[in-house]
Amino acid sequence: MKIEEIKIFLDEKVALYNQPEFIASDPISIPHLFSRKQDIEIAGFLSATLAWGRRDLILKSARKLMELLEEAPSDFILHASEDEWERFNVFYYRTFSSIDCLYFIKALRCIYLDYGGLEEVFVEGYINGGVRNALSHFRDVFLSFDPPLRSAKHVANVNKGASAKRLNMFLRWMVRSDNTGVDFGIWDRLLPEDLLLPLDIHSGNIARKLNLLRRKQNDFKAVEEVTAVLRNFDPKDPVKYDFALFGLGVNEAF
Repeated sequence: MKIEEIKIFLDEKVALYNQPEFIASDPISIPHLFSRKQDIEIAGFLSATLAWGRRDLILKSARKLMELLEEAPSDFILHASEDEWERFNVFYYRTFSSIDCLYFIKALRCIYLDYGGLEEVFVEGYINGGVRNALSHFRDVFLSFDPPLRSAKHVANVNKGASAKRLNMFLRWMVRSDNTGVDFGIWDRLLPEDLLLPLDIHSGNIARKLNLLRRKQNDFKAVEEVTAVLRNFDPKDPVKYDFALFGLGVNEAF
């Protein structure tokens, strides 16, 4: 297909997959259980952290985590005693162990008490160097509360070339806003035009089939390359094409 035809094709797929009926089977369904901003942020961040592997198992684990947080993520993290944190000793998902979970709860508590919340940390990095710097700054802050050595692997390091798929997906959820009600658009100090594609094996494979991506590795350079191409399709909202690329890969085996 010519580039103009690819854009038309992808725009049609965005319209198809950027719809509420696809929420139920996606990790974004977890933050959609909540209405308070802080609950949405925390549920979204934790669900995105678990978002690798089979989607049914991701959702099962994310829902279990919300149960352990008593269906009130922000209240629990801000007010629960450390004795109450012991309940997370039973939680794990793949390589994300109870040790990691406990550190994430601790770090989130510190971020909301000492830094003003997740949005403030990302925004501080963003205003000093765009989304890449936001991702890097967030990692520095999140891992500044004496983490177990093993927990660092669960926060992407873009300075070492990680694609940061889960963090970019979380930012998409928080920042993008349209009339479909899928993404939340509750953070308005980061611009949708600056977001980066949440690149994974599915979106990467489809992008290569459509000649939108030449780089073979799904690393940060690939994220920058494919996002730059998508900005030619929609300069104000390039990551809306995440719906199209992921949908083509998962739902249509394109």
